[in-house]
Amino acid sequence: MLNPLDRENLKKAFSAAHPFPFVKIENFLHQDAAKEIAAAYPAFDVALADGRTFQSVNEKKKIQITDTAKFPAPIVRLNEVLASPQFLSDLSYITGMPRLLADPELVGGGMHITGPGGRLDVHVDFNYIEERKLHRRLNLLLYLNPVWDESWGGHIQLWDTAIRNCEASFAPTFNRCVIFETNEISYHGVTPISASAPKPRQSFATYYYTREAPAHWDGAAHSTIFKARPDEKFRKFFAMPAEAAHRSLKSGITSAKRVVKSILQKP
Repeated sequence: MLNPLDRENLKKAFSAAHPFPFVKIENFLHQDAAKEIAAAYPAFDVALADGRTFQSVNEKKKIQITDTAKFPAPIVRLNEVLASPQFLSDLSYITGMPRLLADPELVGGGMHITGPGGRLDVHVDFNYIEERKLHRRLNLLLYLNPVWDESWGGHIQLWDTAIRNCEASFAPTFNRCVIFETNEISYHGVTPISASAPKPRQSFATYYYTREAPAHWDGAAHSTIFKARPDEKFRKFFAMPAEAAHRSLKSGITSAKRVVKSILQKP
């Protein structure tokens, strides 16, 4: 399914990349396999019933299907290949990260389908899965759009630490794969998809972990941290703080309900 990887050149490119280590690989899969996988993606309306839908300030009109039992057969095979010992060995060599582990639960990953008008703000990802003591180390994003016009948006952007300059930007071109290190400065996002785009944006995401902490680990686990782009003043000063306040209030109400329930259940 996978085309042969030029491990030596990819290793050099990964370590030399800015603003953080990454590589872009064209023609990642055999052409026939890529076409079969892309064709297996459900229509946006159909996917609504199978996945988690994001409809917030930071992440909008995106469907995420992580349950492998709901994957069509070609996508099951893709997921198995990306979690195989051989591919993990290649990734470890390219990135210099030993003992990489795939995530059988695909937390945050799997099939991603973003409709016209969708977006994903600039962010750094969660860095630790507490329940399994796993440190998140790599993101792999594979784009599965047989047709994609640049004017439709949906580009992945890699930003500098201060979110002042976009250092790299790639359209979600068919069979293009982007792999990058997950760390405290790996700010990335997706440009808004035009409301006039005739098709949703399709991708497959999978993330890799180690049991050992990375050198930059400071002992603090965190969830996804969103930032506004330089030209997004309203989002920075109004929309994002309002969204954060809403989440905090919702979390507080949920916690309060748990406390009240536990009190009521006491003999």
